Amino acid sequence: MDGVQVQSIEHLLAAAAGLGIDNLYVEVDAPELPALDGSATPFVDLLQEAGLAAQARYRSYLKIVSPIDVSEGDKHISIRPASMVSVTYTIDYDHPLIRRQAYTYDWSSDSFVRDIAPARTFGFLREVEALWDAGLGLGGSLHNTLILSDEGLLNEGGLRYRDEFVRHKILDLVGDMTLLGMPVVGEILAIRSGHALHARLVSRILESRDNWVLVSAEPHAPAGRLRELPPSLVASPQRD
Repeated sequence: MDGVQVQSIEHLLAAAAGLGIDNLYVEVDAPELPALDGSATPFVDLLQEAGLAAQARYRSYLKIVSPIDVSEGDKHISIRPASMVSVTYTIDYDHPLIRRQAYTYDWSSDSFVRDIAPARTFGFLREVEALWDAGLGLGGSLHNTLILSDEGLLNEGGLRYRDEFVRHKILDLVGDMTLLGMPVVGEILAIRSGHALHARLVSRILESRDNWVLVSAEPHAPAGRLRELPPSLVASPQRD
């Protein structure tokens, strides 16, 4: 509906994408989704508990055929042609628990559930306190956010992975890329990126019609059996 906004959707969308779900009806009765534990695992668990149904329909993919790049200062994200879906993400923070972290994720449901979904949202105490003072982010707590002081981590349970921070960045990216409306086939390289640059990449992809084609795969077909759709079935993005 026009004028309606729902926030904090990326973890649910990442859970759906990570499990290969592309047909899902979601009812929401609040302006944002529950934070739960700050990761995608609770959503993954609920979706798996509900059960997944295969549909006798061809699945469409957006396959990258030419590179697309977006940069802002020292932040960069790009997607390049590849035969599979992969993400290499690098972050660099001046904090003793983070510093420079890099992680490569080659898409599969098993690896998403095991290696990406459990990674939690993180934030710095000084930034969180500023949000609280402004009446924002009031749902954020040690129960759903990794909160970093200048010296270390405030959460008593510690980290789930040594590089949980960069893994969560990949989780956010997986969720943000669902705004394309279909899975994308390509290699994504991200350096110091974030939600804003992820959104710009999605917009740039949709604008760059010559850089991708729509392909399809039979239900349950291996990824290598993608076939290009006839030009008459390829929808051009809407333009202003």
